[in-house]
Amino acid sequence: MKTVTIEGQLRTGTGKKATRQLRSQGMVPGVIYGGSKEVNFLAPALAFKPLVYTPEFQLAEIKVDGQSYRCILKDVQLDKVSDKLNHADFLELSDNKKVIANIPLKYTGVAAGVKAGGKLVTKMKTLKVKTLPQYLQENIEVDLTDLEVNGNIRVENVKVEHFEILNSPRIPIASVVMTRQLKQEESAAPAGAAAKTPAKAPAAASGAKK
Repeated sequence: MKTVTIEGQLRTGTGKKATRQLRSQGMVPGVIYGGSKEVNFLAPALAFKPLVYTPEFQLAEIKVDGQSYRCILKDVQLDKVSDKLNHADFLELSDNKKVIANIPLKYTGVAAGVKAGGKLVTKMKTLKVKTLPQYLQENIEVDLTDLEVNGNIRVENVKVEHFEILNSPRIPIASVVMTRQLKQEESAAPAGAAAKTPAKAPAAASGAKK
């Protein structure tokens, strides 16, 4: 699994003025929690980029003043105007403590309904799961091959060993809907079939003398 390394240093100054000064120098404050102690640190804004501006799920190794912390990114604060990172929250991983994470979905295969002329609609990009750190993975694969027109794959259909999926089980994550062209083809099919069916012989002509 991919790991992004961030080299930082302990943060000493606090308050809005100190924070603004840090950001003007290209630094971003962050916090690590969930371990034996909370660690407030700062690091160059560019160091966070591979974690923050990506849909991928990755681990973070944060090195602060000689100590290394294995973490996952839990939350970010972005500037409403510039979209620049203002703050990042990290959860330190412990081998015997379960964590909650949003794992991206990876759709594989071509749905049978798409082959028949339908349109694939994916409704979810991630699933919220609870698991031990050693079972964290980059994505959850969802096979679309058997998905028919007007069919759904729901949260309850996704099974991953060692994962407790926390989303509501009946929520659809992917479906194949009927396109306008397919509807037209299906509505035209019965009329075409009727035209090809030979007419039945009149009853009187088929009767036999007793």
